[in-house]
Amino acid sequence: MAKQPGNDEGTDDASPLTISPEKVCFIIIKAKEFDAKDELTDPDPGSNPSDDNDIAVLEDHGDDPVVEELTSFINALSEDEQIDLVALAWLGRDDYDAGDWESVREEAAGKHNDRTAAYLLGMPLIGDFLEEGLSLLGYSCEEFETGRL
Repeated sequence: MAKQPGNDEGTDDASPLTISPEKVCFIIIKAKEFDAKDELTDPDPGSNPSDDNDIAVLEDHGDDPVVEELTSFINALSEDEQIDLVALAWLGRDDYDAGDWESVREEAAGKHNDRTAAYLLGMPLIGDFLEEGLSLLGYSCEEFETGRL
């Protein structure tokens, strides 16, 4: 992950995150796939994708594999990593600024429960919020996205 100027140590040892930026970038990319889904127009698409011109793949079905993958991934994270995700989302939606990181993280820790994935996936634009939160802490997903998109 590319750190912006300001980290003179050249290592991530001073990182305020317990979750790796790579994991957050993976979630961002998957969340943006999820956010790109359109509302359901055909609850029972044809069995052959060519029957509906592959439109069903762009619609938000209840058994969406992207949602299932994201939910499983987030649920498998440690409690500290889940707390970081919530704090990054709050930071990225302009509720706080980078200088508030410690207090934002403490607040997220105080509200942590076993519904982190559902909470985050229920937040519109979660991919954008996480990306902005990472950016405010000096991280970028640019290197992670190279070759993956």
